[in-house]
Amino acid sequence: MDTKIDFKDPAYYENRELSWIKFDQRVLSEARDKSIPLLERLKFVSITSSNLDEFFMVRVASLKDMVHAKYKKRDIAGMTATEQLSAINKQARELVNIQYSTFSRSLMPLLHKEGIYLLDAHEDLNEEQARFVDRYFMENVYPVLTPMAVDASRPFPLIRNKTLNIAALLTGKKTEDETVFATVQVPSVLPRLVQIPSEGETKSFILLEQIIERNIGILFSNYKVLCAYPYRIMRNADLTIDEDEASDLLKEIENKLKMRQWGEVIRLEIEEKVDKKLLKFLKTELKVSDEDIFQIAGPIDLTFLMKMYGIDGYDHLRYKPYTPQQVPEITPGSDIFAAIRKGDIFLHHPYETFDPVVDFIRQASKDPDVLAIKQTLYRVSGNSPIISSLAQAAENGKQVSVLVELKARFDEEHNIVWAKKLEQAGCHVIYGLVGLKTHSKIALVVRREEDGIRRYVHLGTGNYNDSTAKLYTDCGIFTCKESIGEDATAVFNMLSGYSEPLAWNELVLAPYWLRDKFLRLIGRETKNAQQGREARIVAKMNSLCDPGIIAALYEASTSGVKIDLIVRGICCLRVGIPGVSENISVRSIVGNFLEHSRIFYFYNDGNPEVFMGSADWMPRNLDRRVEIVFPVIEEELKEKALHILHVELEDNVKARVMQPDGTYEKLDKRGKVLINSQEQFCAEAKAAVPDQNPGNNQRLFIPAEPAE
Repeated sequence: MDTKIDFKDPAYYENRELSWIKFDQRVLSEARDKSIPLLERLKFVSITSSNLDEFFMVRVASLKDMVHAKYKKRDIAGMTATEQLSAINKQARELVNIQYSTFSRSLMPLLHKEGIYLLDAHEDLNEEQARFVDRYFMENVYPVLTPMAVDASRPFPLIRNKTLNIAALLTGKKTEDETVFATVQVPSVLPRLVQIPSEGETKSFILLEQIIERNIGILFSNYKVLCAYPYRIMRNADLTIDEDEASDLLKEIENKLKMRQWGEVIRLEIEEKVDKKLLKFLKTELKVSDEDIFQIAGPIDLTFLMKMYGIDGYDHLRYKPYTPQQVPEITPGSDIFAAIRKGDIFLHHPYETFDPVVDFIRQASKDPDVLAIKQTLYRVSGNSPIISSLAQAAENGKQVSVLVELKARFDEEHNIVWAKKLEQAGCHVIYGLVGLKTHSKIALVVRREEDGIRRYVHLGTGNYNDSTAKLYTDCGIFTCKESIGEDATAVFNMLSGYSEPLAWNELVLAPYWLRDKFLRLIGRETKNAQQGREARIVAKMNSLCDPGIIAALYEASTSGVKIDLIVRGICCLRVGIPGVSENISVRSIVGNFLEHSRIFYFYNDGNPEVFMGSADWMPRNLDRRVEIVFPVIEEELKEKALHILHVELEDNVKARVMQPDGTYEKLDKRGKVLINSQEQFCAEAKAAVPDQNPGNNQRLFIPAEPAE
């Protein structure tokens, strides 16, 4: 083996941002898949739009910050920030073009065939629809609008991040020599998709901005409207907080959220064929350059398609909704602590219900023997039953400690509200650690039992969010193993009081020794392969972009370790590089659920080790976040985790496999048994539920007939 290979050579790496755009392309290709029900395809177009928004507000924004700061350092693929921005611009435009041609040329005609019409231009309304729309405008829309003209005495207003607006050029009715610019925000408090009268069984809709555009003359009655076009801007939403200076993190984040409205404009979307004079005015006032202007051939901001996805009466155009199944070891309504005492329990969401996790906290809050509940919260749902139970537990006199991560991006406001509510109920609320995001998913319940204190722990790969748990695939474990209970206590002591224990039993934590642990595990496989033993790694995660880990994987590959990676999103590793990555395969699964679980398998010379956790192989997860990776100890649970990996490696319906040129391709299915891993897990979860209704017991479920 040639020892001179430089595994850090930039030629061996893909740029992180360009890899992310490839992921969004994979999402978009679901919208182009004719085998998927029509409204589901619409949903994928909507998802690509919201993905792209966040990408611009955060990733593109931080690259712009680097350019402004004259930051010259190159990324792992050898690109400067300026080079990355120019490559992103090209790829993002291609993505947007495909997105709109998919929407207009493929999906709209198919919707028409089904009798669903979306009027993209108010000029296309018939007489009855026009009357309806005008009345709707006067009754519902007009009272809410704030039209703003810009002239010598009225400065250009603040255009808020991500809001849809209509820009117009006006001229005096009497003197037509002067043109005035005006803008009006499309109110987000009103539904954007408005149903209008339609013939027969069909359904017709128009977008709110078209209703406003049609009636814009009413807003500026002293003027003549020359032209009007919808537009939208993205601002830099990357929060940088100097935590050492921020004495009160809660207030600091509240202030920064207000600043988000004022961030630099990094993208302007405006309707195609916009009036040149109007565009020039917007460009000057918003200080936006040509390369950041996207002229859009269709409605701006396609996230409204999520509302269309949900329209009534078209169930045949959607997948049949899947109901998460009961976890076989836990009978609903039974004592969850008794179930955990019988042995560790493996959870696989959304195939199995998230209810036991909610129930774990709910039962603990009411159980007189429970002394303390401790939990980390990163993203919680809008009306979280877990939050209510924690508040209830504190009111019941239990010790409740909750780490609320205020820096969970775009959930900051939400989490501030919850943090205050928990504090009012008497919980100890910890707001993350200075300089680190707490991304770990752990809950600990301390209970007094006959034979002393017992600790029950839930560890997971996903957030304590009962609504996303129906859409994200995640794994978790319930255990009352003493070794893990001790570690869980140590984690919370560390989070609340900065005390780091001298020794740990099972849990592996970032930012302390998680990176070293993974490098050791990969290194052990490398050594085994060099000594002629069988060596194998299978790892599933959301993103892979850590140069240290990738270099270690390359070294393992050159030593003969067989490596299979299942990476949903960003992957900066490249496959098929001669002498470097020939033993590595990478696949991405994009399906009806969002793949979110992290599972790591190391063959370990026939004594396999399996880990799950909250961390991806990214610098931020290994170095700048509090993350927990935990071993799957029981053989039966190991089998379940390995089964997930095995089925996903066999998936030939929703998996796309990375090629040596960095593109992703679907597998050739000809003559093969079709395996859609998500569908298979749904079927297996249904089959695993204990039979609640065996034939011979039928009478038990029938109420007794009243006596004659």
